[in-house]
Amino acid sequence: MGLSRRRLLGAAVGGLVLGGCRLRSAKSLVVYCAHDSLYAEPILERFSKSHGCVIYTKYDTEASKSLGLVSRLVAEKGSPQCDVFWNNELLGTAALDAAGVLAELRAEQHANAGSPSRWVSFAGRLRCVVSTSQRSLSEDSVDALLESADQAMVAVAKPMFGTTLTQYCAWAEIWGLSSLINRHRSWVRNGLRIVDGNVQVKDLVAAGGCQLGFTDSDDLFAARDAGSPLFAEPVRIGGRTICIPNTAAVIVGTEREELAQTLVAHLGSPEVELELARSPSRQVPLGDVDPEALPEEVRSLRDWARDSIDVGSLRSIRAEVLNWLRQEYAS
Repeated sequence: MGLSRRRLLGAAVGGLVLGGCRLRSAKSLVVYCAHDSLYAEPILERFSKSHGCVIYTKYDTEASKSLGLVSRLVAEKGSPQCDVFWNNELLGTAALDAAGVLAELRAEQHANAGSPSRWVSFAGRLRCVVSTSQRSLSEDSVDALLESADQAMVAVAKPMFGTTLTQYCAWAEIWGLSSLINRHRSWVRNGLRIVDGNVQVKDLVAAGGCQLGFTDSDDLFAARDAGSPLFAEPVRIGGRTICIPNTAAVIVGTEREELAQTLVAHLGSPEVELELARSPSRQVPLGDVDPEALPEEVRSLRDWARDSIDVGSLRSIRAEVLNWLRQEYAS
C-alpha cells in the first residue's frame, strides 16, 4: 500500500518492540528489512495475504544503511523482537551468524544450493564504476585515477556503511589493511568526494559534478531510467567483480519458527528472484531461473556476477575494517 501503511507498520513494530512480542498473534511476523521498501513491500504483502498472516516491517534508515539493523539485532539477542531479517548485503548477515543471532534453516533450503545453513542468498547487485564519458573503466585505469593528484573528480559513499563497506573489505583483503588506510587517507587529502550514499554518488556523476563514482547496479539503472547516459563497468579488485546478494535469515528465539522458515524459503525462491530481476532495480538472480524470462540487461549482468569474488570470504576482515572506519569518522 502507500506511505500511510508504511508509517502504520513502523509504528506497529515500534509498539511491539516496546510492549514485547507476546502481544502478537501466532499468525504474525516482525521482519527487519534493509532492502528498499519500494520493492520489498509488494513481496511481503503478497506473502501475508497468501499465508493469512500479518507482517510488521521495520526498514533501515538512509543514514545507517543495514548496519543499524545489524547492530539492533545484536543488541536484542537476549530478548529478540524480530523473526526474519531481510538484508541487502551479506557481510552484516555473516556477522550476525558469528554472534549467534541466526537460527538453523530447514535442510532443504540449503542442501542443493550450496548456501550456508543459517541464511539464503538471492538477488545480487554489482558494484560498478560509472561515468558520463566513454572512457576506460578497467581496474588499472581506475586505480591510476584514484592515485592521481586530482581526486575531486571521484565520488564514493561513506565507506563504513552498506555495499561500499564490502568494497573496502575487498580492497583490504587484496592490499592489506595498512595499505588501504594509507591509500584512503591519500585519496581524501587529494579531494576524494565522500557523500552520504550510493544514490548521491550516481547523482553527482550524472550531473557532471564528478568524472566517475563507485555505486551499485540498481542505482546505475535508476539513473539510466531517468535519462542519464551513464557508462559503467563492474568494479574489479584483483581481477574479480563484486556481486553482493540479498540474504534472508530466521532469528534465534522466534516463537513463530515455522512461519519464519516459510517466509525465508519464499524470499529465496525463483518467483521472488524473477520479480526483483524484472523490477527497476534489475537484481541478478543467483538461483536457477529461466534465462529467457529475464530482461536482456539482467542476462548480461549475470556474466559479471559469475566472475565475482566470494563475498562471504571477507567476513573475517570486516570487523577490522569497520573498527578503523568508525575511528576515522568518529567526529
